[in-house]
Amino acid sequence: MLIEPNDEAFSSAAIVEPAVAAPESLLASADMPSQHEIVREIADLHAAAEARIAAGEDVPVTMVDFAPYRSSILRHPTKNPRLVDPESIELWSPAYGQRDVALIESDLTLQHAGQPLGERITVQGRLLDSWGRPLRNQLIEIWQANAAGRYIHQRDQHPAPLDPNFTGAGRTVTNDDGEYSFTTIKPGPYPWKNHINAWRPAHIHFSLFGSGFTQRIITQMYFPSDPLFALDPIYNSIRSQRDRDRLIASYDHDLTVPEFSMGYRWDIVVDGPDATWFEPEDEH
Repeated sequence: MLIEPNDEAFSSAAIVEPAVAAPESLLASADMPSQHEIVREIADLHAAAEARIAAGEDVPVTMVDFAPYRSSILRHPTKNPRLVDPESIELWSPAYGQRDVALIESDLTLQHAGQPLGERITVQGRLLDSWGRPLRNQLIEIWQANAAGRYIHQRDQHPAPLDPNFTGAGRTVTNDDGEYSFTTIKPGPYPWKNHINAWRPAHIHFSLFGSGFTQRIITQMYFPSDPLFALDPIYNSIRSQRDRDRLIASYDHDLTVPEFSMGYRWDIVVDGPDATWFEPEDEH
């Protein structure tokens, strides 16, 4: 399971609490690799994976223990998973309050008294199964950095401004056609200390719950033509360019709101050969 440094639940108190060391900071040293070294490692591992595939080997979609992603060894399981009773797990799963999802929760620009800074965007798409059938009544949550590339989180202490009018979290439920829609701010890229001068491409996290908390799957949506794609170890831990491309939204002018926001379309396929990549892969 690949989770980046800022993938934690948001808390309004996080702004004033003291910083807590993120896992990747434990790897910081005077001999941290350069970006050129990371890119070379990525290319070598991609080539090695292609050679294994050419030799007839079944290679996972996601390359775990991916060396360019330095802190991944601190993040993925090191022991075999244990079978548990799913009904018991449900009793200890997160709760989101005794109310339905409100319409305003899908508009991240209206959650505070003032307007957030940055480029307003509309993100729409459909949630589909492997047959192209819509998945209705599915809870989708998103979280993201603000326009300056800053999360409201105690572990995010890099010198970019917080936005008092932007929390960066929202949720919605798909309609009968499997459609979802969010209005938000385009997030900025941010540094994450994986290596010298490491920057993550701009992205929005998506969480899908299915019919229960134990079915939760998580992924990331990226934006077209980001110059950081080739430099990012998390994005490139997915060995196939075809699979990486499924994480990139497309600009859709028909989704733009006149005088208000740019439009992006991103459909999510949960299984089958055309499935969108998700972080907790079964093949780990």
